Amino acid sequence: MRENTWKTAITSIAPNEIRLRGYRIDELMGRIDFGQALYLLLRGELPDEKVGRLVTAILVSSVDHGVTPPSVLGARNAASTGAPLNACVAAGVLAINRLHGGAIEDCARSLTEIVRRADAWGCPVADAADQTLGEYKQQKVRIAGFGHRVHTTDPRTARLFELAADAGVSGRYVEAARAVEAWFAKQGKPLPINVDGAIGAVLCELGFEPEVMNGFFILARTAGLIAHAREEMTRERPMRKIDQDAAEYDGPPPRTARS
Repeated sequence: MRENTWKTAITSIAPNEIRLRGYRIDELMGRIDFGQALYLLLRGELPDEKVGRLVTAILVSSVDHGVTPPSVLGARNAASTGAPLNACVAAGVLAINRLHGGAIEDCARSLTEIVRRADAWGCPVADAADQTLGEYKQQKVRIAGFGHRVHTTDPRTARLFELAADAGVSGRYVEAARAVEAWFAKQGKPLPINVDGAIGAVLCELGFEPEVMNGFFILARTAGLIAHAREEMTRERPMRKIDQDAAEYDGPPPRTARS
């Protein structure tokens, strides 16, 4: 054994064999979806199909949100300079930070604190939420994952919670998110759970650490950044001044997805 040997528990490589967490990748191909593969990669175990479908839905929910997010502007600006695709995507990813894409982790930490307090105090989650949010209000601390600059009701939230219930993982973190939403309503300031809050709650239910949660947003949004960078390269003139408010959609008309 070499003196500088170190350990990794993720992937093993041998001649004609690649194993991810012990499973041969060629045997997983065509048998599991990407959500299951991502869960296996991060959690170390292979989930059932319903959990995999839920994780995939999380990725789909964040794949794109139009031309206004800073990450898209970053990718399109880079594309406008003639930068290659990898640089454009990197520019977009580097724009994802605490105020753009960071709400999932921040919300998860708040929900975790509410559930922890409910356990410690032996009280209902709703009571712990009321106490915690009362303190946040006094301290002028904003809880992430609620309200949206465009949507009065985020259409992605209900679907994620529906899939979580179907997968059997709708528990106390989802309950805490709903308790926070109810608290805002009682304050006369309706702030519905947005997709980031829903993702934070569901990932908590699945046992993911808050530290990796924003990675789900980065992974999902990368696909959208590729699309935007390529569109900028092929449809727009170089070095243009990008006015996001002037964008007009000219893609396909509304269509219905079929299972």
